[in-house]
Amino acid sequence: MRTFFNLKNKKELALVFDIGSSSIGGALFEIQKLGIPKIVLSIREPIIFEDRIDINKFLSSTLKSIEIVAERISTMGFGKPSKIFCVLSSPWYASQTRVIKLEKDTPFLFTSKLADSLIQKEVSLFEEENLVKFSSNDNKVRLIEFKNMKTMLNGYTTSDPLNKKAKKLEMTIFLSMSGDKILKKIEETIFKRFHAESIKFSSFVMASFTVARDIFVHQSNFLLVDIAGEVTDISMTKKDILINSISYPLGRNFIIRGVAKSLNCTLGEAESFISLYKNGHATEYVEKKLEPIINKLKNEWLSKFQESLVNLSDDISVPATIFITVDQDLIDFFSEIIKTEQFNKYTLAELEFKIIFLDVKILNGITTFKDNTNRDPFLIIESIYLNRFIC
Repeated sequence: MRTFFNLKNKKELALVFDIGSSSIGGALFEIQKLGIPKIVLSIREPIIFEDRIDINKFLSSTLKSIEIVAERISTMGFGKPSKIFCVLSSPWYASQTRVIKLEKDTPFLFTSKLADSLIQKEVSLFEEENLVKFSSNDNKVRLIEFKNMKTMLNGYTTSDPLNKKAKKLEMTIFLSMSGDKILKKIEETIFKRFHAESIKFSSFVMASFTVARDIFVHQSNFLLVDIAGEVTDISMTKKDILINSISYPLGRNFIIRGVAKSLNCTLGEAESFISLYKNGHATEYVEKKLEPIINKLKNEWLSKFQESLVNLSDDISVPATIFITVDQDLIDFFSEIIKTEQFNKYTLAELEFKIIFLDVKILNGITTFKDNTNRDPFLIIESIYLNRFIC
């Protein structure tokens, strides 16, 4: 019987868990520091779908799905991963882009000590602001990600600012964090199967932003939209900088719950009805019943989308290009919503919206797969990002 410890001559493996609000994904990939990763295993496990969200029950169900994914991967004989990552989607983390400014009458030296002190001040402020969101008995939050996205001295962008003099400094940094109690529970669950020295956490918004920016190198302004089970996240990028993000609690499960409530049926029955409807296989009677319900829910989702764009953009024009991540079976469904005439005439848009789904087709060629390994766009994005920037 093969075990983690008797396999020789294997390439270095990394394991990534995709921790979302409706499912947990897991992928093993061969690390290729100077090339593209090779995904050798990719699986996904749903999180139990409830009529109402109870945060404690939701966390418990999420941990159970993580445990199932970890157990399945650990028993499939691919070898022991040298690195383990968890990429969090909403609502498991909070993120923000912050701008640090310092200006003096006389020139000052930009040192690593000065940078660290300015950054730590921003981290402390960010932690205080998000303490309520992740409040628990231990009352702690943990920084999981820090990215220095741009540094400017005297109004000019520089990639090598250390030990240079300036009167004016501006740093744009990206921070993400989560509740320490939540992260410890995730670590404990994974540790049962993989006795890793450490598990690194990062955010899906940073992974998808980085991959979209690098694929579409001539597209410096764009929106990122992640339509998950419970939440839709919208992030805005201007001049290759992730400047702002906003979330609202309407995802695919909002549609299912709405249909279930209107038809007085179970969530499982509602999912079946929606599947038949969007695939054009519903009976005339079912279609007639569903159409006004789904149209109402679509309009509600779109209205919240537009409201979020207003809050996100302020006086800034909305980029015309939109990159969307959503489950493969819902691409056409949400594409129809977004492409409505009402949305195309949205007043803050630079031009008519160009919608690009970050699906398997778009991601083709920037990773490889072992045999018939499942192609999961979320895990592909995360593997590419981790392989290139963190491994």
